[in-house]
Amino acid sequence: MSAPKSFMFVNRRAPHDTLYAQENLELAMITAAFEQKVSLVFMDDGVFQLKSDQHPSTLKMKNFSKTFRALVDFDIEDVYVEEASLAARGLQVKDLIIPVTVLSSDELGKLMSQQDVLINS
Repeated sequence: MSAPKSFMFVNRRAPHDTLYAQENLELAMITAAFEQKVSLVFMDDGVFQLKSDQHPSTLKMKNFSKTFRALVDFDIEDVYVEEASLAARGLQVKDLIIPVTVLSSDELGKLMSQQDVLINS
């Protein structure tokens, strides 16, 4: 059996304008279920995926944000948010539904370069 690969899922899209956000989350959990090393990054409008107290029913969309709480069940503990994206959207860590590590753009770039697989959504 080969060693697990490191997969980083980069989330750049708002949560409810397309299905990409929800599908990327599901793909991350499936990847982790196959015992691969999974981390998530939220940047640009992707930071809105983690915002607590969402009400997408007004858009006739499913609220999948509570699914983020299941990440620990899949051993996905490395969740990163780009500092500049949070600030540009007027969000703070306390506004998010799960604990995250906030990193600068440079720090995220270095972390991304260390991954075996990057999946950008």
